[in-house]
Amino acid sequence: MKLVILKDKLEEALRGCEIISPKKTTLLILQNVLLVSEKNFLKLSATNLESGVIFWVLAKIEKEGKICVPAKTFSQTIEYFPSKPLNLSVENNSLLVECENLQVFVDGVSSEEFPIIPEIKSEEAIFLDGKTLCVNLSSLIKIPSPSTARPELSGVLFSFQEKTLKLVATDSFRLAERKINLSQEVTKKINLILPQNSVRELIQIFEKEEELRLYLSPSQVWFETFSLETNHPKIHYTTRLIEGEYPEYEEIIPKEFNTQATFLKEEFLNQLRIAGIFSGKTNEVRLKILPKENKILISSQSPNLGRYQGGVRAKITGKEIEIAFNWKFLQEGIVESGKSEIELSLTNSDGPAIIRGTEEKNYFYCLMPIKIS
Repeated sequence: MKLVILKDKLEEALRGCEIISPKKTTLLILQNVLLVSEKNFLKLSATNLESGVIFWVLAKIEKEGKICVPAKTFSQTIEYFPSKPLNLSVENNSLLVECENLQVFVDGVSSEEFPIIPEIKSEEAIFLDGKTLCVNLSSLIKIPSPSTARPELSGVLFSFQEKTLKLVATDSFRLAERKINLSQEVTKKINLILPQNSVRELIQIFEKEEELRLYLSPSQVWFETFSLETNHPKIHYTTRLIEGEYPEYEEIIPKEFNTQATFLKEEFLNQLRIAGIFSGKTNEVRLKILPKENKILISSQSPNLGRYQGGVRAKITGKEIEIAFNWKFLQEGIVESGKSEIELSLTNSDGPAIIRGTEEKNYFYCLMPIKIS
């Protein structure tokens, strides 16, 4: 193998490969990146067996070949090279990297041991905006909870129907849904569940990409972007899906409410965070909704730390109600909602609450209360 490649483009691809390569594993081959020079590209591959990624980087290929080298070592080495074309070649199963007066040999391992990354098995693609998808997923990624009893709760639901994609995450205590409008219509309803770790990888790899193509099989999903200059695949990411049916979550979402309160986002969050300091081990913070006074009282107490009482102005309709929440879960829902004003909708002190921005139609956050002690 012998080629010339731009340092910055190579470094970008290596960072993507490091996202996939496991930091700790008994299979040491998985900590390596496979380099293959072919036609006008250097192809870099990484996998952790659950997911895999391939990057294609334009290069001047003088001799085709392949080698497997430690991803972290290679990436750290490249950082110190100048932002100029690099010469890469293989000598005695070592990768030689040269530029100006710098010369580094990175010892390789047998490329024959590197696992095969599954190829796309479908010709039908769903087109997505990469940046929009990643921004929406970022607001849901903390919610899923690892579960062996209910593995479907360990991931994020992608639900395609007509010209809408619904992204849903839950841990059974809280649930959030985001809607994305699609540029094309999906002919049939499609549901798939991506593991939480895979969603994290997806966000990191594609957060700057414009158009994504999604391909699907019963147990695997592929995301792919193309290079604008060459119309050749640029990034190919694949992961296994979580088997099973996602809960029929829409059935538990309240349709009618007894109390609704609208308040300023930052003012409420400031009070909530102070209350959180005195919330104790249970993270319990109480809200008392007072329609006649157009006020929400916020309180908490801890036997060892003290207590807090505060309140914010609000526009309130409906009945007076007292309700308690895990303040961290409540904070997370409010942070991800709206820009300046938040609407809190309640059924009763034991029923689920809905949180959303007053001008937000494509997102809601559903939170179960804590039973008041």
